[in-house]
Amino acid sequence: MATAKRALVIVDLQNDFCEGGSLGVDGGAAVARRVSEYAAHNRDRYALVVASRDYHIEPGGHFSDDPDFRDSWPAHCVVGTSGADFHPALDVDHLDGLFSKGAYSAAYSAFEAVDDRGRTLEQVLREEGVEELDMVGLATDYCVRSTTLDALRAGFRARVLTDLVAGVNPDTTAAALDEMAAAGVQLVSPPT
Repeated sequence: MATAKRALVIVDLQNDFCEGGSLGVDGGAAVARRVSEYAAHNRDRYALVVASRDYHIEPGGHFSDDPDFRDSWPAHCVVGTSGADFHPALDVDHLDGLFSKGAYSAAYSAFEAVDDRGRTLEQVLREEGVEELDMVGLATDYCVRSTTLDALRAGFRARVLTDLVAGVNPDTTAAALDEMAAAGVQLVSPPT
């Protein structure tokens, strides 16, 4: 039996989500470095390597001057700012696709994102015959969680490479990992 095609999905490894950014996650820069090293050494395992990014123009109530840090947040990943750029430790030269999300909405999941041709992540994965996804990036308890659960809903098998993610808060990160595992996501550490 042929091995199922697998894609590596790099979620939101952007400056604003790493240390020093408007919503910096502890360990974000280290995750960017580790993801680059992992992708370089394991490229042949993947039919596709893609990345998502928050790319906000005017996301409405997602931004707030008085954020609750659950549904509303300080401004982040605004198009045209350095905060929207990928962290410099992330090597983007070998990406097969880039998917932007959240121009006018919150958009936590990469499955809400589109490429420069307007194709959704799901469309591109299906066109390439991908069946399994490995998730890495930021933040475990928000965009990685949403992307992974949406992958399951779309019928993909999913793994989270736990050495290659970081979360906002230890409690919500643990809860997100538990929720994903209960839904059928494999939590893999170290990546195999």
